[in-house]
Amino acid sequence: MNLLDILLAGSTLGGLYGLIAMGLTLQYGVARIMNLSYGEFLIAPAFLAYLGVTAWGLSPILMLLLLLVLPLGFIVQWLVYQLLLTPLVRRTGSGPALEVDSILATFGLMFVVQGVMMVAFGGNYHSYSYLSTPVQILGSTVAANRLLVLGVAVALGLGLYLLLTRTRMGTVVRAVSVAPRFAPLVGIDVRHTAALAFGIGGAMVAASGVLVSMFLPFSAAMGTMFAMKALIVVIMGGVGNLLGCLVAGLMLGFAETLVATFIDPGLTLAVNYALFLGVLLLRPTGLFGKGAR
Repeated sequence: MNLLDILLAGSTLGGLYGLIAMGLTLQYGVARIMNLSYGEFLIAPAFLAYLGVTAWGLSPILMLLLLLVLPLGFIVQWLVYQLLLTPLVRRTGSGPALEVDSILATFGLMFVVQGVMMVAFGGNYHSYSYLSTPVQILGSTVAANRLLVLGVAVALGLGLYLLLTRTRMGTVVRAVSVAPRFAPLVGIDVRHTAALAFGIGGAMVAASGVLVSMFLPFSAAMGTMFAMKALIVVIMGGVGNLLGCLVAGLMLGFAETLVATFIDPGLTLAVNYALFLGVLLLRPTGLFGKGAR
């Protein structure tokens, strides 16, 4: 594997990790709820894409990602917040009790969703072939689906950034994230905004699930692994910081690629946690956390 192969593989994996983490950091940064079922809502759209391609003959990009998965991911996570988490918010407010209760609630939801997928698809790994043809770039060979995944991940991440920084809705979301206690003073409905952020995060993780399914085998039990990696990226980058998610995701992607190429693929999880601990020792609040400025 030459330098260009490493750059392409690391940027594809890192960009995908960054995109996955963006949805989680948005949910936690605005709603103050750590969604432990996040990974399961990544694997579920992957199975939907698998069915779409193998059983229905649909394109995972045009039909599933743009027309079905993004709106469905938004609606499902919006409903999770409204039906499961809003009663907890009303009962506990926004203090430490909410964090404890929401962790327990989403932990239980994780097993419910995982159990449904286990019954429907079993515990085996699944995959499908989509744009797996090789493409030559400056003497390096890469699968076309990996390039497509990288391009879509960049487009979705840029779209989310522009949504949050260039629109009135994004200004409202950022206001609740920075000062939830004072947002009602200017007429902002905090719970409505939190539900909106939860839905946007759901759209991001659903899109990520489709992208994962295009070039990686997956199973019903893999959600926890992706949730842990997303949490690592969120904390490394700084909670609530989209740029931090991108930088930390790329760091993780390149670290995994280098270790898998030159040392041992079985050590990729170990290097994840080593990098995570190293960043926390130097920057306890994350690379772009408030304490790091």
